[in-house]
Amino acid sequence: MPRTHRTSRTPTACSTRCCLPGDDGWPAEGERRTVAGVNADIGYFGPDSMTWQVLADPAAGVGGVRALFLQALHPRAMAAVHGHSDFRESFWPRLQRTAEYVTTVAFGSRQQVDSAVARVRAMHEVVRGVDPVTGQPYTAGDPELLRWVHVTEVASILDAVRRGGMGLDDAQADAYLAEQVRAAELIGVSDVPASHAELVDYFRDVRPALRSSPIARNAALRLAVPPMPVWVQLVTPARPVWTTIAALAFALQPGWARRLYGLPGLPTIDLTATVTLRALRTAALRLPQHWRHGPMVREAMSRATQA
Repeated sequence: MPRTHRTSRTPTACSTRCCLPGDDGWPAEGERRTVAGVNADIGYFGPDSMTWQVLADPAAGVGGVRALFLQALHPRAMAAVHGHSDFRESFWPRLQRTAEYVTTVAFGSRQQVDSAVARVRAMHEVVRGVDPVTGQPYTAGDPELLRWVHVTEVASILDAVRRGGMGLDDAQADAYLAEQVRAAELIGVSDVPASHAELVDYFRDVRPALRSSPIARNAALRLAVPPMPVWVQLVTPARPVWTTIAALAFALQPGWARRLYGLPGLPTIDLTATVTLRALRTAALRLPQHWRHGPMVREAMSRATQA
């Protein structure tokens, strides 16, 4: 896979904070540290970073699910998942671990981040095999595969928050991507896109290697209709809520990705997905802050005000 060439790895300074409507509990302007002044308590990014702003947005979670649909289209990346876990039995634990890792890297203290990275690297060491689709060998620590996972994640989250209505301009979007170079380097990945232009180039170069294999389609089905205890389906709205999120995340994919799955890539689907996401995000922003943000995000906000 061709490497991405970047002009800079230095995040753009964000002098203007991107406003999050109803973001009660977010450190006030005078209480926040700049990225340059981040200490061990507030991790590798800090409250002035676009990373905190983007990943605290309600639409980011939908973007994370979008990334999983995209990731399944890479045969060797999917072989590493399929060959070393029972996707049906381990679906929810895997999803939880993935979400926790992304949140920890963004909002955790440096000690928390370093511990999480070490655990993931240790797991990657034992995952290796041969992709049944391409016949090529793979390892979970392969920089090409890690790059694919990283890029699909950051691109999907960025796409979701922008289409959901978070008012990011192009410079702020590029700042987020540039900051995420650090997240990639922590896990041992280099040459990742640091701007929207580089992101476009990356997907253009990688698309010929993507395909909707039987493994990918099965993974997408499990993602759309995951296993769920009967009692949960009967006494909670978990099933319809997840189905709505998964369907929206799938529709948010680029048209070329939906076509690989054998479904329409029509612009009308893009428009409908954007309108739906904006409505869901607007509703989510009306919820109390402690409902919208998990414990690690709230703890990070608290540390930032005390730093």
